[in-house]
Amino acid sequence: MKSELGILVELQKTDTRIRQLKENIESAEERRAEIEQEFEKHASSIRDIQTRRDEARESKTSLEAKIAEVNTGLERANRNLKNAQDNQQYEAAMKEIDSLNKQNSKHETGILENMETIEETEAILEERADEVNNLESDWEKQQKEFDTALAADRKEFDELTKEREKVFAQVSPKLASVYNRLVTRSRDGIAVAAVKEESCSACNMSLRKQMIVELKTTDQILTCESCTRILYVNEEESVEAAA
Repeated sequence: MKSELGILVELQKTDTRIRQLKENIESAEERRAEIEQEFEKHASSIRDIQTRRDEARESKTSLEAKIAEVNTGLERANRNLKNAQDNQQYEAAMKEIDSLNKQNSKHETGILENMETIEETEAILEERADEVNNLESDWEKQQKEFDTALAADRKEFDELTKEREKVFAQVSPKLASVYNRLVTRSRDGIAVAAVKEESCSACNMSLRKQMIVELKTTDQILTCESCTRILYVNEEESVEAAA
């Protein structure tokens, strides 16, 4: 049969896990939002590249159509130049040809710039091909894993809550009152603290040698002289001390 100290240690471990699970469950929506935000940021970076490529393609097509229109105008202007009857008609035709050539030069520069953008974005998308192709499936997988983990936490929380009632029922009313008071008082919910390196693991204060000996060789309920938490040592250390 377990000693009261052993029961308290088990109770503390159960409560610590319940506390952790409760935090996981209560923060689930916030954590889900963070995951969605991170995914959206990631997806947005890919969409931005795709948008740049598509806009460059559309711009290139539009400029090519404008060049075709300008070339039609050049053909007409060259005919006017050839058939000019006087200096005024000649100068007007030359002026139109010069203007149209400048437009074509501008459009051609724009086409070259768009081609560079298309090549650049397509190269990036090719490098990230797997990422692009698996974007939606990876997101669905990530959501499923999150939901599975959350469901497991909820199930474990319910099971441990029931188990906790059974364990707590084994504690004497006096110790139960002390335990609850310590749990309520501490921000971390720790009422029973392990001894680590001859110190209380909750407040890190060094313990007297005699107390450490008693903790390792008996099942007495002893408390930290600094934080008043109930102390215990791991079974391995107790066995070594007894040997």
